Amino acid sequence: MATRMMLREHPDAVIAYCETGSEHPDNERFIADCVRWFNRPIERLKSDRYADTWDVFERRRYLAGNDGAPCTVELKIMPRLAWQQPTDIHVFGYTADAPDEKRAQRLRDNYFELTIKTPLIERGLTKEACLAIIDRAGITPPPMYALGFQNNNCIPCVKATSPAYWALVRKHFPAEFERMSELSRQLDVRLTRIDGERRFIDEIPDDYPTINPIQPACDFLCHIAEQEFSEAPTP
Repeated sequence: MATRMMLREHPDAVIAYCETGSEHPDNERFIADCVRWFNRPIERLKSDRYADTWDVFERRRYLAGNDGAPCTVELKIMPRLAWQQPTDIHVFGYTADAPDEKRAQRLRDNYFELTIKTPLIERGLTKEACLAIIDRAGITPPPMYALGFQNNNCIPCVKATSPAYWALVRKHFPAEFERMSELSRQLDVRLTRIDGERRFIDEIPDDYPTINPIQPACDFLCHIAEQEFSEAPTP
């Protein structure tokens, strides 16, 4: 959504995707659909040191802490810093939801030297609205949303502390859950919180409730945004 909007203002913009090697395989289908929608190629940025998140975790022997997760630094930040130019305008797809607005503000605080734009926040577009617009454009959103995940993140995302999130990973991706359970025990990292107490994810009760899927919904701001890019971007 953010890319489609920015192509209206900057038709020569470069579309970049930080490839982590640990996201849902359907992302390849989604990327191909977006390339057709944008009528523009997508440039892939990838670490030249690590293959995927598991490679980072196992070689760094570190999962997550107060300063975030090493996978984000190694697989997203470092490749982008090596690729970007000093004069770039950086456009990020943070939505007008409270958690995303906080993430966008942290990004600006930590990288104050960058020129950053967040067009979805500026237009008041939530994830529900973005999913609705994408669906009406004929593009099936990544399946992680339909499964109940709030973000199309890596599987799993070690920055998540919600037991409901980890219960959802256990339900849909049992092999990845088991692998993370074993690794977190080896590294003595309690990734979740239950009743305010840090716990290992394999301590989450079997019947713990999971997260409900985001329901696409379009309001008047959503319709205004659709009108804004109703014409195809100029290649």
